[in-house]
Amino acid sequence: MSDLLKNVDSRTNLVGRNRLELLTFRLKGSQLFAINVFKVQEVQEIQKVPRFTSLPKSNPVVVGVTTVRGQTIPVIDLSLAIGRSAIPLDGNAAMIVTEYNRTLQAFVVGSVDRIVNLNWEEVMPPPAASGRDNFLTAITRVDGKIVEIIDVEKVLATVVNFDTHVSEEVLQQEVLEFAKGMEVLLVDDSRLAIEQASTTLRQLGLEVIVEMDGLKALRRLQSWRDQGIDVTKKLLMVITDAEMPEMDGYRLTTEIKRDPALKDLFVVLHTSLSGNFNHAMVKKVGCDGFLSKFQPDKLAEEVQERVKMLMQQ
Repeated sequence: MSDLLKNVDSRTNLVGRNRLELLTFRLKGSQLFAINVFKVQEVQEIQKVPRFTSLPKSNPVVVGVTTVRGQTIPVIDLSLAIGRSAIPLDGNAAMIVTEYNRTLQAFVVGSVDRIVNLNWEEVMPPPAASGRDNFLTAITRVDGKIVEIIDVEKVLATVVNFDTHVSEEVLQQEVLEFAKGMEVLLVDDSRLAIEQASTTLRQLGLEVIVEMDGLKALRRLQSWRDQGIDVTKKLLMVITDAEMPEMDGYRLTTEIKRDPALKDLFVVLHTSLSGNFNHAMVKKVGCDGFLSKFQPDKLAEEVQERVKMLMQQ
């Protein structure tokens, strides 16, 4: 395990080429789960972690807090968070420190397996029968075994309430009156993220069209194009997640910008991935904006700035 853990920080160079690396792990039992390596800050063996400090009246899935790199962060039992039994804090248990939505948090898992390198084309949405409340965002196969990729945003929503309300002082009524009824294509594989962003966008008077992976979004855009629709006039903007099955947001943006009929679409990357790397990738693939999830006021401001650009034309 030690060689694996030492390599986590440096293995993020595949993002943007429709490739990803997953950190696979087990909770309780033999089923493999995974999260994107790019969101992992570090992994520690639970026996080497100082005893967690409990928090009175905290969510039951939060087993305590700990200090990592001088910052106090919550520690979440990932098994409890997805509705399973608690993980014993002994044996092979590990703590995965992650960064989502500009914050650090740690997840306790039963054991860490390895890092696997995949194409996004090999990652599929979960079966429809898995249900709306399922904590999976995608599935894949590694060595013939199914790996379930966890929707961490949904897990975190069980611990932290995300506000979708836009502050009154942010709203610019003249701009919103001009934008009323305009259409936005929202692309995200997380049902929770779609619900959050859609709720905010509808407060602005916008119509929201949803696709749950980059390839479906691209095909929809191409279908409109082939029907003779001026897509740049039809859509106010495209708001896309970075990580999605079949085609990630970076590749989707690249394909949009290389198509003469689509290249003028305004594309915003809206992702829980953080850091300077994302800003560099946004510039490289030609995104027109970048937003970290989930900030309703920031999303509203981005939309209104785009509308004002159109008002000036």
